[in-house]
Amino acid sequence: MESEDTAITVTGKVKWFDPGKGFGFVLRDGGGDDVLLHANVLRNFGQGSVVEGAAIEMIVVTTPRGCQADRILSITPPDHASLVPLADMEAVTAEDIARCPLEPARIKWFDKAKGFGFANVFGSDDDIFVHVEVLRRSGLSDLATGEAIAMRVMPGKRGRMAIEVLTWDAGLKL
Repeated sequence: MESEDTAITVTGKVKWFDPGKGFGFVLRDGGGDDVLLHANVLRNFGQGSVVEGAAIEMIVVTTPRGCQADRILSITPPDHASLVPLADMEAVTAEDIARCPLEPARIKWFDKAKGFGFANVFGSDDDIFVHVEVLRRSGLSDLATGEAIAMRVMPGKRGRMAIEVLTWDAGLKL
């Protein structure tokens, strides 16, 4: 990338990010050119995906090909009011979620097109349901088979379900 003296701190919202393509774009707060967000920069932050509408603070450099994120400083999931409510979560408060312990888990499979998948807590074969809306509330958009995560789990109408999903790195920091 460019030298440090051309790097600036930029805030914005994720316009879109496609893990399959390996990139996406961020709309700058206050306008200006969109910023390219490459999958490697996101992975260096500890995430494999990011949901549309998430607030992001990043170091941006200008290259001959345009503005690119060089390093992510923070990502904040979108406001929950803009997300689709889940019947299993209607009566759940932020305090209820915080009281659930973080559990280390691995993604068994996740299909974004179907909108759900399953994870297994380390040391257990029991399936934990993971809904795409829970990912969005957590600031993620997709999960890869075998990906290590940290999650909070609650009983749902059809069994245990993830109520919050964090990247493995983020879970270790808490």
